[in-house]
Amino acid sequence: MTLRATVHGSTYGFDSVREVLAKASEEKSGDQFTGVAATSATERIAARYVLSELTLNDIRENPVIPYEKDAVTRIIEDGLNDTIFSEIRNWTVGQLRDWLLSHEATGEHVRRVSRALNAEMVAGVAKLMSNMDLVYGAQKLRVVTRANTEVGMAGTLSFRIQPNHPTDASAGIIASLMEGLSYGSGDAIIGINPVEDSLAGTTRLMQESYDFMTKWEVPTQNCILSHITTQMDAVQNGAPVMVLFQSIAGTESTNDSFGVNEALLDEAYDLILHMGKAAGPNLLYFETGQGSEMAVGEDHGVDEMTLEARTYGYARRWRPFIVNNVSGFIGPETLYDGKQIIRACLEDHYMGKLIGLPMGMAPCYTNHTNADQNDQETATMLLAMAGANYYMGMPMGDDVMLAYQDTSYHDDATLREMLGLLPAPDFNRWCEKMGILCNGKLTERAGDASLFLGR
Repeated sequence: MTLRATVHGSTYGFDSVREVLAKASEEKSGDQFTGVAATSATERIAARYVLSELTLNDIRENPVIPYEKDAVTRIIEDGLNDTIFSEIRNWTVGQLRDWLLSHEATGEHVRRVSRALNAEMVAGVAKLMSNMDLVYGAQKLRVVTRANTEVGMAGTLSFRIQPNHPTDASAGIIASLMEGLSYGSGDAIIGINPVEDSLAGTTRLMQESYDFMTKWEVPTQNCILSHITTQMDAVQNGAPVMVLFQSIAGTESTNDSFGVNEALLDEAYDLILHMGKAAGPNLLYFETGQGSEMAVGEDHGVDEMTLEARTYGYARRWRPFIVNNVSGFIGPETLYDGKQIIRACLEDHYMGKLIGLPMGMAPCYTNHTNADQNDQETATMLLAMAGANYYMGMPMGDDVMLAYQDTSYHDDATLREMLGLLPAPDFNRWCEKMGILCNGKLTERAGDASLFLGR
């Protein structure tokens, strides 16, 4: 294994695969903050050359965090298919990249090979790709999942209604929910972020959202984004919900700080399978984003892109219904500007799909980041072209509770119309019955939330 390269007469040596991966990354403020980034463009090119020549076996034998020290590493390693890996173990990362972008690598073939890829391999190959490569590679991959309804099919684009309210007021949440549905959003999930993480509040929101869905026969699923233990308590007490949510990360110590581990997620899945309101089999909702490990000081000297790939490798174990990537949510300390956010979103979407996850994207930004609405819309359009399963939907693209910018109900309809996409089939039929959509386009009735005041 060679960890040295000469570029323009200068020789660069690297101490480990971990360092090669970090210095091969596109420029990210989080990696600069932790001191793992390349110090120059030339060093970055040298690291990419070294990375391209490493074999997949080199990568597997040198995890960025040792097997014996980290549960995420163990779950990923123990889940790999050794028979398939034996066929590709001598491929270099460069050869893997070329194959993934070839016509030979159809979605079916990529899905098979992905069962033998660990997170470092996935991150490594994505680091060798341009933005267009990431879009093209992801476009081949569809991941279809089912909770109460099915999402992710070819020809569809789904949305989560996020009807948050700064005081968890029922009237405000329901009004936002009505507005979102009136624009044809909500087929992925109705997901509410509560201000207060309490059993009483979580139970109330589960019941109210479920009652509304039942009354209007809305073919989707509901979820309340409090801590997973709070949600589990509510379900055990009889609260009606279809999907359980949890934020996860790429290191065991970060997941510890989130209050989550393998045993808890196993228990949560078993609970929602037997006591939830959806048949499944995909019943968990994970949220992730580059920089979350760094934000709590648990990155272990690993670059944020590789850690994000590890998060996806960890998530794969539970076959989630949806995964939502929010890499722009933390702020400029992890991704400084619009260019970095766009790149991170494309990386994350591709890595997640390559690992086999149903990737939803939130190309979001906070108001203290050097990004604007044009950056956000550019990322959104590129990701839609790449085949993202779903996006957020919120009034005017502004979350009044979490204070960040994301996709609006209007954006949802525009993306579908530009790309000739429809909502998930059951939801599309419901929208047509309600007079919201006709032949995939919004009708004059669309956007009028008062249509839900008639019963």
